[in-house]
Amino acid sequence: NFISLSVLQGLNYLLPLVTFPYLVRVLGVEKFGLLAFVSATIGYFQILTDYGFNLSATRDISIHRDDKEKVEDIFSAVMIIKCGLLVLSFLLLTTLVFSFEKFRQDWLVYYLTFGMVVGQTLFPVWFFQGMERMKYITFLNILAKALFTIAIFIFVKEESDYWMVPLLNSLGFVVAGSISLYVIFKNFNTRIKFPTKNAIIFQLKEGWHIFVSTVAISLYTISTPFILGVFTNNIIVGYYSAADKIVSALQSLLTPFSQTLYPYFSHISNISKKLLLKQIGKICNTIIPLIFCIFIVFEIFSEKVTEILFGISDKNIYTSIQILLFKFLFVSIAHVFANLFLLASGYVKNWKRMIFRAAFIGLNLTFFLVYICNLGLLGALLSVIVTEFFVLTSSIYYYIKIKKEII
Repeated sequence: NFISLSVLQGLNYLLPLVTFPYLVRVLGVEKFGLLAFVSATIGYFQILTDYGFNLSATRDISIHRDDKEKVEDIFSAVMIIKCGLLVLSFLLLTTLVFSFEKFRQDWLVYYLTFGMVVGQTLFPVWFFQGMERMKYITFLNILAKALFTIAIFIFVKEESDYWMVPLLNSLGFVVAGSISLYVIFKNFNTRIKFPTKNAIIFQLKEGWHIFVSTVAISLYTISTPFILGVFTNNIIVGYYSAADKIVSALQSLLTPFSQTLYPYFSHISNISKKLLLKQIGKICNTIIPLIFCIFIVFEIFSEKVTEILFGISDKNIYTSIQILLFKFLFVSIAHVFANLFLLASGYVKNWKRMIFRAAFIGLNLTFFLVYICNLGLLGALLSVIVTEFFVLTSSIYYYIKIKKEII
């Protein structure tokens, strides 16, 4: 399961690193920025249809996986809810697209990209995780992303082909989702049946708190390119998104490491909080120096990285990378204190309080710097750095405070 998740996480960032430099060169920064803005918009609907089930339903399936009837009840209730949220998302998208000229002029791209929401709804990742059959997730995702990557190089040859990018991406998601349902029906002998009212209400309640937290996090993550797209132009969004993809790929290097330690630290926390503090100290002595080394190396060679990936030395891109590398630094260190300590040791209220405050700061600061101060790209970059620095300092503050209480 660990190997499957590690391979999947690696490919989630490796394959886009293969395609997006090509797309920037072929489509140009403006069309690439348009696709990034549309993806950020559609990202809200992905959050709505996920609803937090990737954690709540995973836990529920895991607990009852030996009870076939109970598993079918959970599976049916969650899928029915997700399909309802999918219909709601489509209606909201239609209202958005045809109410504002900015969205209406590229209506086709929005609907083609919406196929990702359809595919994601069909693909019950939570079911496979709950049954601890991660190999299916890995295989189907690799299949979909590999086909999409190959198709990009075959069909997208010039700027006018930009609409094919969301089409191909959506097809990959829908195909993977359809196959996943077939696997569930055949290999797990699980069927969809009409769930009871109580089963639906229970799943909605279970996923609600996670959903709210996910929305809060999205307000200072995917909202940045969205706000940029609304108040500036697609070229600015293109610069930001190109740089952000590089930095996000760096952050993904630490994800398998975190996924492995989180359950281990959760177990240690139940045994002894003092032992957990000792382990956190060891992690700080090993992982933080590594994070600083990666940060310094990419700060020095950011211009060279831009030249290698995009074939040009664009100051807007490599300067954005240099600034967003502070995001990598802050997020990576904060993750140790926020996730591996606060969440693993059960201090969920402190974590949620910090996230909601960060969401409030990030959303308002981005709007203020981008729109009110008219700083455009620079405003968005500064907002991201300030917000992530707030998360870092807050997580360290809670760590020190709780550590004093434990000791």
